[in-house]
Amino acid sequence: MLDISQIKKILPHRYPFLLVDRILEIKENKKIVGLKNVTTNEEFFNGHFPGHPIMPGVLILEAMAQVAGVGLLQSVDNPEDKVPYFGRIDNVRFRKPVVPGDQLILEVEIVKLRRSIGKVEAKALVDGKVVTEATLTCSIQDK
Repeated sequence: MLDISQIKKILPHRYPFLLVDRILEIKENKKIVGLKNVTTNEEFFNGHFPGHPIMPGVLILEAMAQVAGVGLLQSVDNPEDKVPYFGRIDNVRFRKPVVPGDQLILEVEIVKLRRSIGKVEAKALVDGKVVTEATLTCSIQDK
């Protein structure tokens, strides 16, 4: 398990764009599970949507990608000198809105990992139900 201070040593993201609060599980080169507490204090809820707050789907995808980045960076030499970038997003499905008070469990399975390219199957769950899923391809590059 990794707490927020350990995540900050791995990922370059910072407030307001660090969207992972904790890593719950890591199975090297196989699976990583992260957690994002969705609070009413999130800045994006001011405009998305007033009186009917819903977490933007692109931010759910970003949270899944950040969990994937933590997992993929575990497999490279000198991870502190690297940064994960989106390469591709496929098969995205938004199944249910995410609202303040939800706790996102972000499950990422590494499907393929070659040199600096990783492909993952990612799911975001709330209360055990899939709210978003996607296939993500990430590129690990030098900072």
